[in-house]
Amino acid sequence: PGWLLSPAGRPYLDSILHKNQRRAFGLLERPALPPTLAVPTVTYKLFLVGRSGVGKTALVAWLGGTPVPPAHHETLGIEATTLFWPAKPRASGRPVLFQLHLWD
Repeated sequence: PGWLLSPAGRPYLDSILHKNQRRAFGLLERPALPPTLAVPTVTYKLFLVGRSGVGKTALVAWLGGTPVPPAHHETLGIEATTLFWPAKPRASGRPVLFQLHLWD
């Protein structure tokens, strides 16, 4: 669980942070990793749906490391957010980079 904060995981964490906050990436962007740290990317598309005001946008903001809106504002249409999440699954023992496309 603490792999990202270990010396082996720190370069992966640094690739997705900007000024100590999670960096927002565009649709065609990805974290820049040195060739020695190249890892496979696993892509997931997650569509969040639910009643108005239950916290879908707040969840996406929290996962993305951006400030959670203090007041409820209805999301008009669909808001797409791309997040990258480095992880080291226990089964494989090799780091992977999860690319999450969150549709809110």
